[in-house]
Amino acid sequence: MKMMDEKTLKALVRTGAVRRIRIIGDGALFHVEVDTPNGSVPALTLKGTPKTWRTLDAAAKWVRSLGMGSAQVELARWQPSQVGLRL
Repeated sequence: MKMMDEKTLKALVRTGAVRRIRIIGDGALFHVEVDTPNGSVPALTLKGTPKTWRTLDAAAKWVRSLGMGSAQVELARWQPSQVGLRL
């Protein structure tokens, strides 16, 4: 999996290489997927794990901090009452 951390994503946004950003609700969490000319990749932490948020507004604020003014939101698999596991 290609590393798509925050620093890399900001650089891609600046150069216009990001076609679309999707905030995806899955279970009780949200994650972000980025569509580039090379395909769709998830946003990752520096450790290489998927970056997740507990609220839609937190995920949207992060997307905005990248320099993006819009994002598609997918809620089909979002279960707001689901309790997440704490590992």
